[in-house]
Amino acid sequence: MEKIKRLGVTPEALEVVKILQEKFGDLMFYQAGGCCEGTQPQCFEKGAFFPRTNDVCIGQIEGFDFWLDKDLFEYWKFSHFTLDVTNGFGPGGFSLETPYGKTFQVKYRLFTEEESNNLEEVKLNSYD
Repeated sequence: MEKIKRLGVTPEALEVVKILQEKFGDLMFYQAGGCCEGTQPQCFEKGAFFPRTNDVCIGQIEGFDFWLDKDLFEYWKFSHFTLDVTNGFGPGGFSLETPYGKTFQVKYRLFTEEESNNLEEVKLNSYD
């Protein structure tokens, strides 16, 4: 049986990702548990942000890693994430889509019991 992905993307968000890839090259996503950007997902040029030790990569969008703060992952590990985009400016404006008048957001749903028993493995960040 095929493993269940933890991450999806809407066609609208994928369109923005492709625009950003064309302009900036390789990308990465990071979603923290609070502070300046709240829990809004951030898009950066790959290497412009360094995940902390034991932060969790839950999957990829167009081949670009989507990282979660390790504590946020513990809270949301039984949920599927769908990256979406909306018009407007999110708090802070650090993410690459901000100058385009867009803001990435995540929509969540709980995995079913059956899905929970067949999830793709996550990758933990390590600097060893």
